[in-house]
Amino acid sequence: MSVKTPIFMDYHSTTPVDPRVLEAMIPYFTQTFGNAASRNHPFGWAAEKATDDAREQVGSLFGATGKEIIWTSGATESNNIALKGAAHFYRDRGNHIITSQVEHKSVLDSCKRLELEGFQVTYLPVETDGRVSPALLREAMTDQTILVSLMLANNEIGTINDLKTLGAIIKERGAIFHTDAVQGFGKIPFSVEECQVDLAAVTAHKIYGPKGIGALYVRRKPRVRLEQQMDGGGHERGMRSGTLNVPGIVGFGKACEIAQAEMADEAVRIGGLRDRLEKTLVAALPEVFLNG
Repeated sequence: MSVKTPIFMDYHSTTPVDPRVLEAMIPYFTQTFGNAASRNHPFGWAAEKATDDAREQVGSLFGATGKEIIWTSGATESNNIALKGAAHFYRDRGNHIITSQVEHKSVLDSCKRLELEGFQVTYLPVETDGRVSPALLREAMTDQTILVSLMLANNEIGTINDLKTLGAIIKERGAIFHTDAVQGFGKIPFSVEECQVDLAAVTAHKIYGPKGIGALYVRRKPRVRLEQQMDGGGHERGMRSGTLNVPGIVGFGKACEIAQAEMADEAVRIGGLRDRLEKTLVAALPEVFLNG
């Protein structure tokens, strides 16, 4: 059998768009092209309905309601809005933020920006398997801790954090819990309710959706507030102004619908391929070590 090269082996960085996703998107480029914010004619109504339907599709993948989904341009923007928005809104409660040393750059750099504004940030080290220690987290929490940001799954080594345990510790002190859920979303079971997550960043292009569209989960009960980071028309309940990317949103929703239906089977298939690759490399080459 001939192998077509080059072979792309970094689907944690991005994925091709599923043909079923593309098919769902196409009409929203050419026929149903209204602006979802135009609420005084049928073109806008159709676009708004499509974006609201997609909110439900995205939210249902991790136990959220559609009203808790805010559209963004991707997870980098979602992380920026969550961290800066929460830190600024709750600043009167304290100025301490906790994260880990292995977070995505959009989280680490947002924290560095907040440090320049006077916030104190603790960067937790991780254990040898790449996970955050619950004991270290509990030790780092103070009465001034207002926000904790810990990822669901690591984008380099794939380690999955025990967010349920970590979330319980965070809620003991009443802090806001944010997670960069990108690498686990749509691939492993994850519930914002079980993990007591208040803010979660996700994106479409890691789960066979289009690039340039993401979402931020913002808890409604109990309500979590964010200070807006983008000024404009007050879109997305004032949290993210800007004309919505309707085709991208529809594609994101369809990708989540497919992921929800196929995630369990895909996990078995991909897990088998991963194990096969690992065993082959370890058997064939000296000095091979597994991180994570």
